[in-house]
Amino acid sequence: MELKEKLLSSFLAFENQVNVDSYVHDVRSEAIKTFEDKGFPNKKDEAWKYTSLNKVLKEDYSVFAKDAEALDYKDVKQYFIHDIDSYKIVFIDGKYSSHLSETTHDGMDVCLMSAALTKPKYHVVIKNYFNKVAKDESLSALNTAFSREGAFIHIPKNKLAEKPIQIIHFSTGNESALMLQPRNLIIVDENSHVQIIERHQSLTDNAILTNSVTEIFANKRAIVDYYKVQNDKQTSSLIDNTYINQKDQSHVSVHTFAFGGKLTRNNLNFYQNGERIDSTMKGITIIGDKQHVDHNTLVHHIEPNCESHQDYKGIFGDSSTGVFNGKVVVEKEAQKTNAFQANNNILISDKATINTKPQLEIFADDVKCSHGCTIGQLDESAMFYLRSRGIPEKEAKALLMYAFANNVLESVKIPELKKRINKLIANKLGVNIGFDL
Repeated sequence: MELKEKLLSSFLAFENQVNVDSYVHDVRSEAIKTFEDKGFPNKKDEAWKYTSLNKVLKEDYSVFAKDAEALDYKDVKQYFIHDIDSYKIVFIDGKYSSHLSETTHDGMDVCLMSAALTKPKYHVVIKNYFNKVAKDESLSALNTAFSREGAFIHIPKNKLAEKPIQIIHFSTGNESALMLQPRNLIIVDENSHVQIIERHQSLTDNAILTNSVTEIFANKRAIVDYYKVQNDKQTSSLIDNTYINQKDQSHVSVHTFAFGGKLTRNNLNFYQNGERIDSTMKGITIIGDKQHVDHNTLVHHIEPNCESHQDYKGIFGDSSTGVFNGKVVVEKEAQKTNAFQANNNILISDKATINTKPQLEIFADDVKCSHGCTIGQLDESAMFYLRSRGIPEKEAKALLMYAFANNVLESVKIPELKKRINKLIANKLGVNIGFDL
């Protein structure tokens, strides 16, 4: 049975497992119809022109995971940013792990999506926010239809979350192949601030396909710093759909560090519904072998006096493939918009491929908008300079690539996370450099 048919036939059984109110039931039922009509995207879709899901979808995925054995913290400690005090929401094969987690309801909600979807006290919040910004797109609709578990975070008005929140999804290989569909809902009210780190990590070489959806609502003057660490095994594929709705004077930044996995697709969508909004998207991609990473971004400037900044760096080796498809839309009313978009790439192998397509759609006449992309190799004169100072070739290449990525790293606001990313970059480049950027 093909995966689409398996999912459609499994939906009714899934709906009968979960007790939700009529609103959520209706949203799910409509979503599965959307997926049935549209199916999985293919290369005929312009947005998926350079990314094919065919090989990923051939696996015989289990849609519902068996109960996995509990994990010991010592066995997975390396995947946490363990040298900071943080809240933790941890899932094992899609199910909540209470003994690895640290949640709270003390002045704010850092808890589970399943609780928000089923408990009456959250019904008003769910009706106001659930599935309100996610696009009517096939994979997001599929996630909506099967949405049950994930992170629910609500930071109330005038609240500073005193420590970061880590959202980590582990897959244990308890199934020969498993499809996961986590759903996150993050609401940050007026004048509030939160930092969030998200990671998906497979612990075996069994095939994993994760179709994740995150909705983020940043209300007036809210600040959200979101970090995605993607360094999974080469049998794991991730389709990450993130939708962000911003109100007046809010600041949201998303940093994406894509270092591993078989296929990674990041759909990142910002909608600016207010004035004096700042939206920041930055990313570093370092891959090799036959890995494939696709960044698909959208910033929709709807009202005047707003800014957006995109800066994506890619380093591609072996037979890897990179894709960047960035789109900025400036509506007629969005005068005084300042939008910057850049995608710079280095190919360190003749077999590596990069497809980059920055796009601007501008309907206003009083704006500052720029975009550009570069694809090249390491600077030979800089290499010669470093080699002439006695630096070995491997370390010289690594230094240049570190410098290439530095302006993305310098905006990371959690020092311990920045240190971890530095180590991951060094590991990917196969060197040990004794300094932090």
